[in-house]
Amino acid sequence: MHTEEEFKEGQVLLFDKPLNWTSFQLVNKARWLIRKTYNIKKIKVGHAGTLDPLATGLLIICTGKFTKRIEEFMGQEKEYTGTFVLGSTTPSYDLETSVDATFSTSHITEDLIHATTEKFTGSIQQKPPVFSALKKEGKRLYEFARAGEEVEIPTRKVHISSFKITRIALPEVDFEVRCSKGTYIRSLANDFGKALDSGAHLSALRRTQIGDYKVDDAITLEEFESALSARI
Repeated sequence: MHTEEEFKEGQVLLFDKPLNWTSFQLVNKARWLIRKTYNIKKIKVGHAGTLDPLATGLLIICTGKFTKRIEEFMGQEKEYTGTFVLGSTTPSYDLETSVDATFSTSHITEDLIHATTEKFTGSIQQKPPVFSALKKEGKRLYEFARAGEEVEIPTRKVHISSFKITRIALPEVDFEVRCSKGTYIRSLANDFGKALDSGAHLSALRRTQIGDYKVDDAITLEEFESALSARI
C-alpha cells in the first residue's frame, strides 16, 4: 500500500464499487480511511465518473495532485455489462422506482433483438433520465422528478461504439456496451424497449472498463481497508 507522501503526490486507485453505495460515499470512505491511517487533516480525493447506487463495478478514485486528471479519465470510453427486462418500464428506467407500465413481448424474437442493437450503434441522440443528477435551473433533475414536476430535458449526442447481446432469456436480455462519456445506460434500456415496440428497464449494471483500466484490476473497499490497516 502507498505511503502518506505517495497519496498526497497523487495516486490512481481502482475500486469495485459495491451495490447500493453512491460514488460519493465510496470517495468519502476512502478519504476517511487514508486520513485515519496516516493521521492527516486534509487530502484531496475525488472520483472520475459517477456510478448509480444500483450499479457496481469500476470507479476510478484519484488522490492528491492526480485529482487534476479526473477530467482526463472521465473523457475516456467506458464499457458496461448488464441486464434489460423487456415488457415493462419504470419512471427511473431502472429498479429505483416501481414498474409503471407493461407491454406485450409476444412479437419479440431473438433476431429482432439482435437487429435492434444496430439502431443504437454509432452517434445517437439520447435523452438523459429525469431521475438523474444533471442540473436544470439550479436544481437536480431528480428533485423535479421526486416532486412530481414536469421538466423538459433536451437530447444530446453520445457515441456507442459497440452494443452486443450476450444472453436472451425473455423477459431478460443481457448486454455489453462500449460508449462515450455522458451515455446513460438506463436511457438506452428505455429507448431499446421503445424500438422493440414494447418497453424495457435496466435491472442490473456493471462498469467493467474505463479506457485501459479494468474492473478485474480493481479492489474492494474491504481490501483497501485491510491493506491500510497492515501499515499501522
